[in-house]
Amino acid sequence: MASHWLVKSEPDTYSYADLERDGRTVWDGVRNFAAASHLKSMKIGDQVFFYHSQEGKDVVAIAQVAREAFPDASDPTGKFVAVELTPVRKLAKSVTLADMKANPALADMAMLRQGRLSVSPVSAADWATILKMAGE
Repeated sequence: MASHWLVKSEPDTYSYADLERDGRTVWDGVRNFAAASHLKSMKIGDQVFFYHSQEGKDVVAIAQVAREAFPDASDPTGKFVAVELTPVRKLAKSVTLADMKANPALADMAMLRQGRLSVSPVSAADWATILKMAGE
């Protein structure tokens, strides 16, 4: 069974529109060991919420894992990994951080408990809740 994830990116650095334009991207530069562990757990076909951090602070789209963990070329130490993502679709409407925090059903969501992580797992229940909040 596929897993679900959430990745964060500052939209002025790399937005979902950039992923749509590129068609595929290497998700690299993750230097937190917990977040890197999540990258290592991703499997081809896993669905990924694309979250715009800093500006917007909202889940805006769904991407998909297209290549499982491989050495991150941007890491000179060789300790960290990257994955490749492809776009799936924009959400009908974005789901803001404030709305997620206000929803009691998401109280245990990893991203809300460990807000600094750039990659985090999303339970099936949380995935369904966010899709519902997005009007899907």
